Order: sequence, then structure tokens, then C-alpha cells
Amino acid sequence: MSFIDRHIRAFLLVELLQGMFLTLRYMFRPKITLNYPYEKGPLSPRFRGEHALRRYPNGEERCIACKLCEAVCPAQAITIEAEPRDDGSRRTTRYDIDMTKCIYCGFCEEACPVDAIVEGPNFEYATETREELMYDKEKLLANGARWEIELDLRLRADAPYR
Repeated sequence: MSFIDRHIRAFLLVELLQGMFLTLRYMFRPKITLNYPYEKGPLSPRFRGEHALRRYPNGEERCIACKLCEAVCPAQAITIEAEPRDDGSRRTTRYDIDMTKCIYCGFCEEACPVDAIVEGPNFEYATETREELMYDKEKLLANGARWEIELDLRLRADAPYR
């Protein structure tokens, strides 16, 4: 661009007019802004949010204490303790997740052979203290009960790709 051409463009404010034209063009298009607390955007079935432990339809816990999720967790955020029951099966006595360590990689969900631990659709779980982010078995089971319908739909939608 020559020296004269550059000064003519600066004098006529070409860049400013181009910016105003762009603004005018977008002014009459439909708005894409969401009113967040009241409107929420769509989430992918593969979204990884707050963890939950699921139960079978008869109410029994799904977790069989195989400890694969604990072994595969790269952040070492999962702690599991188990003991055998009277019928010979193993179930967890302690299932803790330190959410401050968790990197939401989804490896725990992929490693679980019975879909016991899942990462659900909830992304609104901010807390005031770090202690509230230490999830124990009861809290994880409560999350599973709260989100079971949504979790089941998401797992079914994702099943062809697993």
C-alpha cells in the first residue's frame, strides 16, 4: 500500500466505517445471548461434570469394588476401601473422591465395568470451602439418585460410541 493511499484511507476513516457496517449487519440478526441463570445452553452427552455413584433399579449399589477407577485415576483423587459381604460379593465401605485433585479426564468412568461411577451433567457445584469438595460415598450416591434419569439418558445416547 502506498504512502498516499494509506493517508487517504486514514483521512476518510475507512476502517471505522467498515467496523460500523459490521456492527450494523449484526444488529438485525437474532441474538445468541443466553440469560444464564434462567436459560441454559445444551450440553453434550459426553460432558464431564460432577461425579455420581449409581444404583441398580432394585436399589443395590452398582460398585463392585474392583478398584479399577482408583488405579486408572492419573490424579490419584479416588480412594476405595472394600470388604466382602455375607453372600460372597464385595462392596465398598469407603468411596472418596477429592474433587480438588480431579482433572475430569473421564478415565474412571471408562474403566468401570458396571457403569457405577459416572460424571454427570451438573456443572453448578461451586463451594465456599475446600472440605465441601471432598466427596464421600453418601454424597456420591445422593448425586446418583438426584441425576439418575439424566445419567441413564446420557449413557444410552453415548452407548453407540463406547
